Amino acid sequence: QVQLVESGGGLVQPGGSLRLSCAASGSIFSIVAMGWYRQAPGKQRELVATITNGGRTNYADSAKGRFTISRDGAKTTVYLEMNSLKPEDTAVYYCNARALTAQGMGIMYEYDYWGQGTQVTVSS
Repeated sequence: QVQLVESGGGLVQPGGSLRLSCAASGSIFSIVAMGWYRQAPGKQRELVATITNGGRTNYADSAKGRFTISRDGAKTTVYLEMNSLKPEDTAVYYCNARALTAQGMGIMYEYDYWGQGTQVTVSS
């Protein structure tokens, strides 16, 4: 199993910056990718950014040019650097880890682990 602990959320003014962190523990060697998702009131959860163990990144159009996702050398912590924040960025941000689990007969399963979420509020 993988456990995820998030930190760094809070209140920031429009145009400001914020850095989110997510620390993974447990069966960390099974993780193949990590990412950040967010959910605003009345809206569905949406992808913000992902990063694979090989360093390939993927960003939502709304995040390109403003947000940067990264991982440490041990690949146990993922970060989200958010710049030029807008009120529409206000949401609960969730850390995600995708892992591979081996079943009998050599069958592999993908499983997504989620953090508890951290609130980001952008307001004057």
